[in-house]
Amino acid sequence: MKAIDVHNLVKRYGDKTVVNNVSLSVEQGEISGFLGPNGSGKTTTIRVMCGLLTPNEGHGTVLGYDLHKDQLKIKRQVGYMTQKFSFYTDLTIEENLYFVARLYGLSPARQYVRDTLENLGLTSRRHQLAGLLSGGWKQRLALAACIMHKPKLLLLDEPTAGVDPKARREFWDEIHMLAADGMTVMVSTHYMDEAERCHRINYIAYGSLLTSGTVDEVVAEAGLFTYLVSGRDAARVAKILQTTKGVDQVAPFGNNLHVVGKDKDQLEQAVSKAAEQYDVTAQPGETTLEDVFIQYMSQSQDNMSGENGEGDALQ
Repeated sequence: MKAIDVHNLVKRYGDKTVVNNVSLSVEQGEISGFLGPNGSGKTTTIRVMCGLLTPNEGHGTVLGYDLHKDQLKIKRQVGYMTQKFSFYTDLTIEENLYFVARLYGLSPARQYVRDTLENLGLTSRRHQLAGLLSGGWKQRLALAACIMHKPKLLLLDEPTAGVDPKARREFWDEIHMLAADGMTVMVSTHYMDEAERCHRINYIAYGSLLTSGTVDEVVAEAGLFTYLVSGRDAARVAKILQTTKGVDQVAPFGNNLHVVGKDKDQLEQAVSKAAEQYDVTAQPGETTLEDVFIQYMSQSQDNMSGENGEGDALQ
């Protein structure tokens, strides 16, 4: 049985279709990444899958439970970490966890809280007010509250936004340990290094799922070619290549340029001509997940254009 197996999900708000025929599956114990630009429907899709929203169309199961009939059962088996810190800032870490334990009816609550504090390295800080914690510790508290009831599925909505690199790495180490113990994880993120830590990724753009697979599969399916251009005239060449046929992306990296296109011959011709006319060298490079991400974004049309967008409520 798949942890998530949903088909043709549609969610509308008025005349706006926020989720448009999304189908995806996630295996048990898998870490599945959810990528896409702001306002692309990631959060709405996650809320449908964790039983907080009812789809207008579509069907499927989450942890074996029907999306339409068993929303309460799904909620009890899912841990959902939202984008924004949503705990009581005037309560301590320990008090917040006691509150969550009672919401889930966990007994004995003291044992659950004590074990959770210990497992997440929060015991020494248990008396600190949540509102005074740094971003990394707030994140750890949020994760602790999400997994205290031992859910089978963990849904994380951009969990590391505003968190320093060390805290992000520690967070992902924890996620991989949870997955190794059998927990299924779906995480939305804008960080390409985080996406590459996932077993599989799904890319959604403005309500539509464009691709799914491992990182290598998604990069290969995009069909992009990349050249690395470097040299003293790289900045001048960048301006020229941006308007050259066959070049879809030009991204500076220090003194180097990352030049990307779908037509291999046209791309090679463009960079070779630049290398002949200016003080630069060009050589084939490796297409990255970020290149693919940018390419999909540039080809997608905002389904909320002319409006304010999905915003936090509908994203």
